[in-house]
Amino acid sequence: MAKRKTPKTKEVVDLTAKSDKITTEQLEKLQGTVNSLSRAQMDLGVLESRKHELLHSVMAVQDQIKSLQAEFLKDYGTYDVNVKDGTINYATDVEANKED
Repeated sequence: MAKRKTPKTKEVVDLTAKSDKITTEQLEKLQGTVNSLSRAQMDLGVLESRKHELLHSVMAVQDQIKSLQAEFLKDYGTYDVNVKDGTINYATDVEANKED
């Protein structure tokens, strides 16, 4: 006798017996996870926005420094100034002779 190639009908899964919804515990876990992800993404957006603002602030301060350097160069011939005490660091004669 030949072996049967098709499965018997009792091996067919009954699709009508499946539930339409996940369990309450699974739903709560899913909602908590999705909420955590949403919060994290929102926090990242806030941080990126703050970072953008800070980068603009840094650029503005750099522009102020360039302006001060130009002013010092005009008034003192150099912008090499000690930030702690305001001492102007003029080029020494040895350095000036090297340039000639």
